[in-house]
Amino acid sequence: MEALVHAAYAPYVLRNGLIPGPMRDDYGALIDDGRVHVVERDGKIGGLIVLLPQAGIMLLDNVAVDPALHGTGLGRQLLIFAEEAARASGYGAIRLYTQEIMIENIALYIRIGYRETHRVEEKGLKRIYMLKVL
Repeated sequence: MEALVHAAYAPYVLRNGLIPGPMRDDYGALIDDGRVHVVERDGKIGGLIVLLPQAGIMLLDNVAVDPALHGTGLGRQLLIFAEEAARASGYGAIRLYTQEIMIENIALYIRIGYRETHRVEEKGLKRIYMLKVL
């Protein structure tokens, strides 16, 4: 999983030289807590999401897709799963944050109904927070 996440985020490291949080996460602990959900393609992990329940809202903490599978709809499939999982857990909204430099991701989130709620600089990263009411 770590290799997939590193491959997925490597282009953004090249853009700003900063290591995003998902590249530092402890996936063993997240798996043990039941927070990681994967999609397989051809017998290997093609993408993953990390969902973190919070008070009143589900946080979509990470979406990572194997770069070789970009453009196949896998990212959208993962996002739909996240929304369904949030609804099934009783949440009426899902929140995520991304970096300003991740323009491709931001465009996708807007297309599928997320709206920007605010921007903030945290840990040296310029983040955009987004929300989708389910």
